[in-house]
Amino acid sequence: MKYFDEYRDPKQAKEFIREIHKITTKPWAMMEICGGQTHSIIRSGIDELLPDKITLVHGPGCPVCVTPLELIDKAISIASRVEVIFCSFGDMLRVPGSKKDLLTVKAEGGDVRIVYSPLDSVKIAKENPDKKVVFFGVGFETTAPANAMAVFQAHEQKIDNFSMLVSHVLVPPAMEVILSSPDNRVQGFLAAGHVCTVMGYTEYEPLAKKYQVPIVVTGFEPLDILQGIYMCVKQLEEGRFEVENMYKRSVRREGNIPAKNLIQKVFEITHRKWRGVGEIPQSGLSLREEFVGHDANLIFGLSDYSAQEPEECIAGLILQGIKKPNECSEFGKKCTPEHPLGATMVSTEGACAAYFRYRSFEGK
Repeated sequence: MKYFDEYRDPKQAKEFIREIHKITTKPWAMMEICGGQTHSIIRSGIDELLPDKITLVHGPGCPVCVTPLELIDKAISIASRVEVIFCSFGDMLRVPGSKKDLLTVKAEGGDVRIVYSPLDSVKIAKENPDKKVVFFGVGFETTAPANAMAVFQAHEQKIDNFSMLVSHVLVPPAMEVILSSPDNRVQGFLAAGHVCTVMGYTEYEPLAKKYQVPIVVTGFEPLDILQGIYMCVKQLEEGRFEVENMYKRSVRREGNIPAKNLIQKVFEITHRKWRGVGEIPQSGLSLREEFVGHDANLIFGLSDYSAQEPEECIAGLILQGIKKPNECSEFGKKCTPEHPLGATMVSTEGACAAYFRYRSFEGK
């Protein structure tokens, strides 16, 4: 457990907390981008150990959470077809659509399979030429290289019965929407280390300059997050607005060049709707024309779908950092992991799920 323990050392954590208290003189609000970071913060109680002047705002960093309701309904429609083998990572199966989820489709007899890599789906398609195999390609930039490779291999091997329902979203445009909002209260960001491992952080540099906000590329362990907070507060206190890389053991400024090249070969940037937020221009990926033969959205003719979010669900406000989960009137009541109103409660990286698991009914 060496490589976990060294980033969870209580003695070093206390030192970071002491230093954060020492340098903090003004109220600051900062947002962690990734849901994995949110879970680490809530699980470790980091937010409760910080100075009262520091507010941590939970961001839209859960790709499961921001997958629009219409796309969940499309996935359910495709998975319900007798000729289809529908493949997905396990965290998508319980995300609620308008009427049911993919797990219900599986219980009703649909061939819905959990896979651990999109390449598993390509193999399944090769082994089942009489079936249409669809992979639910959800994620931020982190999972885009593997999804691109699956499409590329299927195309190269002429596996025509493989397609992908694409729901990729991009982090920088979402950050810009948050920063440009009249309701914005975010003064600094903890950027997601795994996204930056793939993409680097050059895209964040114009944002830091334009909106005068520090952005610190941060990991996921308690010491990573505490160091990221310290670096962000230090910049704010000194009036600096730069992109700094705390996560140097994984991230380089230019990112992973071969992975980025593969993404650009298979995908192109497009407008994308985010669940609870709305359409964000140039915030998603779609398959390039060369690969549209593997686009499940076109193959199954499901372009015109619309759906209405439950009125009582405030997931959109939570994803934008305007509200916290325990400020929802239905939190822990009508909305639970067993019966979620929105994806932020059911996802393993959702902010609502973190609060329910580690601070259930706090303040109720």
